[in-house]
Amino acid sequence: MSATGSPATAHAPAGPPAAPPAGPPAQARRKPFNWARFALHAGCLAVLVVMLYPLAWLVATSFKPADEVLASLALLPSRLATENYGTAAEGIEGVSLLQLFGNSLTISVGAVLGNVLSCSLAAYAFARLRFRLRGPLFAFMIATIMLPHHAVLIPQYIVFNQLGMVNSFWPMVLPKFLATDAFFVFLIVQFMRGLPRELEEAAKIDGCGPFRTFASVILPLTRPALITTAIFTFIWTWNDFFTQLIYLFEPDKYTLTLALRTFVDTSSQSAYGPMFAMSVFALLPIVLFFLAFQRLLVEGMANSGVKG
Repeated sequence: MSATGSPATAHAPAGPPAAPPAGPPAQARRKPFNWARFALHAGCLAVLVVMLYPLAWLVATSFKPADEVLASLALLPSRLATENYGTAAEGIEGVSLLQLFGNSLTISVGAVLGNVLSCSLAAYAFARLRFRLRGPLFAFMIATIMLPHHAVLIPQYIVFNQLGMVNSFWPMVLPKFLATDAFFVFLIVQFMRGLPRELEEAAKIDGCGPFRTFASVILPLTRPALITTAIFTFIWTWNDFFTQLIYLFEPDKYTLTLALRTFVDTSSQSAYGPMFAMSVFALLPIVLFFLAFQRLLVEGMANSGVKG
């Protein structure tokens, strides 16, 4: 055979395809630095520092000696005056700090129970029940949100004075059981309106009346709104000063907020350190309460947001 026809002259099978050229190294493929994102984070951090500075100043000042509170502008004290907390723990006018704390806790817990119970019942009536004048009554209740507290202060005081409840915890707790906080009623109403009515129809078929339906069906589903109501009621009642100043006269019934004012009045300028120490004691439950329930607070506000 000729050389041209010989099998040896046949084309050899093609080899594996050539590997693609190597790309640029990982360092070269890295995205450029995002200056806009960096500026946003830096701005948020600066705002956080500005907002937390008063709290840091309060804690630092509570450890300052009396002569440094107003004379020194430094944030940190020259020495730790731990005796400020000892003086604050002694309380005011023979009333210990523990008793003051118990008074504040009693009023706050009573207000929480009253608001959660009464506002949920009122909201259920406005959101799920059908009765005459429901619309005008709901509008009238919403209008009371714009009514200043000072406009009803004197009539309320006269009523409680005639009932013999002045200088007791009742004026701060009893109105909460009457659904007087229209804001929380409105909040729970907006949440209940989003629940399907098929649940109530199924409960009615099973023989449940309005109260059984409310307790067994509606109330468990309204948990986020109730948690939001409880958290805000506790914080607002704990920090309340004006109402407690009007109705409480005797030191053994004072709360922590009233004790702060009395502490300054009785001890004058030399007691700034203990006053700030007592302020830390008054602020600590609010901070712990918020840290413990912040997830539920965000969930409640998100699920019971104001919607049309």
